[in-house]
Amino acid sequence: MTDNKLVENDSSILVHITMKLSDGSAADSTKVNNKPAKIVIGDNSISKAFEANLLGMAAGESKEFTLEAVDAFGESNPDNIHYMDKDKFTAEVPAEVGNIITFSQPGGELPGIITEVSGHSVTVDFNHPLAGQAVTFVIDIVEIL
Repeated sequence: MTDNKLVENDSSILVHITMKLSDGSAADSTKVNNKPAKIVIGDNSISKAFEANLLGMAAGESKEFTLEAVDAFGESNPDNIHYMDKDKFTAEVPAEVGNIITFSQPGGELPGIITEVSGHSVTVDFNHPLAGQAVTFVIDIVEIL
């Protein structure tokens, strides 16, 4: 059951988020699997600009806003592009442009997308796929917890 409280600092909320690119195409949506996202306002998991757009909204409300790359998923960071030897890849995990590979690292797993294969060198980009792009968000507040 939803109530009509307003989103404020330190609120936990359930939201449906749809992300659209500058050409209007949908990049992702929690509505696809009908699994709203939980956001905790003030825990630094989302940008301050994103949070500012949520403050004051009530359960049942919807809002659309666009954030520049720096406030959405950040700018593309050249330090997040790595070059690996093609021998590190296998038939099960081939070095092919467009493949998303998950690498284990201390603290969890990190996905990277293969952007180039040249000779024995494979370029893997660990930036978020939407880094460097302005993103339009459509937010539907499902519930304020």
